[in-house]
Amino acid sequence: MLIVTRLISEGTGMASDRYDEIYRSWQWQVPARFNMGAACCGRYAEDRHRFALYWEDESGATSAHTYWDLQQDANRLSNTLTALGVERGDRVAIILAQRPETVVAHIACYQMGAIAMPLSILFGPDALQYRLQDSGTKVAIVDPASLPNLLPVRRELPTLRHIIGVAGARETDVAEWGTLLAKASRRFTSIDTAAEEAALLVYTSGTTGPPKGALKPHRVILGNLSGFIHSHDLFPQPGDMFWSPADWAWTGGLMDALIPTMYFGLPILGFRGRFDADRAFYLLEKYAVRNTFLFPTALKMMMKAYPEPCARFDLSLRSIMSAGESVGSTVFDWAWQALGVTINEMFGQTEINYIVGNSHTLWPAKSGSMGRPYPGHRVAIIDDQGNELPAGEAGEVAVRRTDIHGVADPVFFLGYWGDAKATEKKFIGDWGCTGDMASRDEDGYLWYQGRTDDVIKSAGYRIGPAEIESCLLQHASVANAAVIGKPDAERTNIVKAFIVLQQGVAGTQELVQTLQAHVRGKLAPYEYPKEIEFVDSLPMTTTGKVQRRILRERGR
Repeated sequence: MLIVTRLISEGTGMASDRYDEIYRSWQWQVPARFNMGAACCGRYAEDRHRFALYWEDESGATSAHTYWDLQQDANRLSNTLTALGVERGDRVAIILAQRPETVVAHIACYQMGAIAMPLSILFGPDALQYRLQDSGTKVAIVDPASLPNLLPVRRELPTLRHIIGVAGARETDVAEWGTLLAKASRRFTSIDTAAEEAALLVYTSGTTGPPKGALKPHRVILGNLSGFIHSHDLFPQPGDMFWSPADWAWTGGLMDALIPTMYFGLPILGFRGRFDADRAFYLLEKYAVRNTFLFPTALKMMMKAYPEPCARFDLSLRSIMSAGESVGSTVFDWAWQALGVTINEMFGQTEINYIVGNSHTLWPAKSGSMGRPYPGHRVAIIDDQGNELPAGEAGEVAVRRTDIHGVADPVFFLGYWGDAKATEKKFIGDWGCTGDMASRDEDGYLWYQGRTDDVIKSAGYRIGPAEIESCLLQHASVANAAVIGKPDAERTNIVKAFIVLQQGVAGTQELVQTLQAHVRGKLAPYEYPKEIEFVDSLPMTTTGKVQRRILRERGR
């Protein structure tokens, strides 16, 4: 993409608002033939000194891998899978944490034309059984954390012919990774795939029904590039080094961190272990990480643990992207003041990813805003009939199938696996619907209002939970907060807040009144939580999003 090359050459110093110029000049250049494995590893593999992956786990074990190293193992795995009967279009489940074998498995699947299906190691037997049955998976690659959850349902999966175990995952009928690869040739020629050919199957979290498999083509990485480049202030720059705790089994970790970093031939850090604020700052310092994707929940934990982190850690951060929930002004301001980095918020989803966000060196980032549509994506706020709404009105965030030049946007998924009706419902005409609510201001910035089923209707007002949660988080007693609408005969709904308190703080009635007054004094009178419940923790998805559906059921 010519526009990418030109912008990168101009550097990343603070700039005036260049949004209109950049947005209008962006042009997609998607080749008819394209393979994600070759683009993200194969083309860099001849350089034996180009580092691709630094890895560490919570036990202290470390390793480092060049693109050549990863390609050699990917070639061996492609040959191994071929020998096991995996053909073009077959699904291969990758049930692994952040580890080198995860990267190898993805590259191997893409370059041989198989469909990679990443699954979280946190999935229990029922969750695994549903996804493996629904997809008709032929091979599963597991580690010691995921194998025990697969074994109980093994007999219920007639299409699953082989299980490959890494890092000591051993059991009867489980083939050992190292043994298999040692016998395979290190030479493999990447398949010539169409850009439209399926490469990746990612199951949604299933918050509004059974999980659905979003089928993605090879070209989807190209559709992600505009958002990735701009959310990291013109990535790549000399010396850039990426890390994110986001699970590589999800779109956030895979398509917003791992794959786009490798597309540019740069190194990424992988860490296998539990996230906490101390570990996060340790990794950022040790590996001189310059670019990171951190969920708002992670940023809140880091802010509360270290209000002044630079007094303790020697950090090299250049860019922070955040997504999944609204960051809010409290965290946004802390990052700028304490880290010297402006957070670029981003919005996307499994099916249509990386479509809206900020790039503060090219256009101003408004605290609390989702940002503007990234170049190449025509985004609007629409009503239920697909009509574009004017500035100030809340509606559903939607993406047009074509950009402003009439060129097909490569960011779109192909459809839901085996579910044509669900795929059809995802669209209103040429608008791809996200299920997320927002409003647009006069400058074109989007302001998140929550999921379509998260918006609170109270006494005639439409209230988004994000602003109230951000306000509550500003209070020193609050560690985390989530807001829902609780049914009420008089007002339709009242605002209810679930609050996790800082360690050592007691949840008294006096504190309830203090927090209510805190919100009432900063937001509109109808927005303060009329009911507050103190909880030990909030229900979260594995991607770091608050499960408000569960809270609504609890709050009835």
